[in-house]
Amino acid sequence: MARSNSWFAVIAVAAAVLAVFAWPTPALTLHHVHGLVFSADGESLMIPSHDGLALYRDGRWSKASGPEHDYMGFARSRDALYSSGHPAPGSGLPNPFGLLRSTDGGKTWERLGLEGEADFHLLAVSYETGAVYVSNPAPNSRMPAPGIYWTADRGTTWRRAAAEGLAGRLFALAVHPRKPEIVAVGTERGLFLTRDHGGRFERIGGATPVTAVAFDLAGEHLWLGSMDRAATLARLRTDNSAAGPLSLPPLAPQDAVAYITQNPADPDHWAIATFTRDVYLTTDAGKNWQQLVRGGETR
Repeated sequence: MARSNSWFAVIAVAAAVLAVFAWPTPALTLHHVHGLVFSADGESLMIPSHDGLALYRDGRWSKASGPEHDYMGFARSRDALYSSGHPAPGSGLPNPFGLLRSTDGGKTWERLGLEGEADFHLLAVSYETGAVYVSNPAPNSRMPAPGIYWTADRGTTWRRAAAEGLAGRLFALAVHPRKPEIVAVGTERGLFLTRDHGGRFERIGGATPVTAVAFDLAGEHLWLGSMDRAATLARLRTDNSAAGPLSLPPLAPQDAVAYITQNPADPDHWAIATFTRDVYLTTDAGKNWQQLVRGGETR
């Protein structure tokens, strides 16, 4: 009997091992990619899509707990996620749902206003201060005209940036992690930087269209994706002194970087997403890249 029990124990252990290691993680389809952030502990990469949040953690994919909203303009501070977009069916939220904030990784969301009025596809947050900037496409009850607006009190009051010197169609938006008055904007005419909450912008670098931009969490560099004849990725000091180009994995023709994010737990860990819904991860600050998603299909 003891021998029989021991064999049962061996079989049970083998089955458990196979359950963990032999079966592939179920694939997820990202119908859209509307942003890219790491969790506050740096353990998960979070990708907002058409039907909720996808998580990549410990080499596996899963759907995050919480409502399966169509999250747009997705960004985070140290202690919260912010998003705009469209509600999941049956959620009871107005469409669009304005601005939401979550402090539990997207399980629950606090309404910050503009329900049924605003859908911000471009939204950025200062990592340490929580100041939120948006590109507003149309007038609403708190924003009398289109333009760039910002709030330092979670949407209670909004201020419109004069945006003098800013030119071209906006593609990307980023806020300094500790100095919310410093904002970078990527447009079809290049990269623009303001140091006064958007009152006055100056172009830094060339006139190549900038499709993605992010501050590193030290606030010393900008990472920017550009597209001219081919996609490029570069790093630029915020004082406008060049730090040099970065490598990119092979991208499809006419594809380019759409989102960039840094891991708060490890400054050498970055992730990028492209317009064709490819997602890549680097653990050595851009020298080498691992593909996590191809054409919206997780790997």
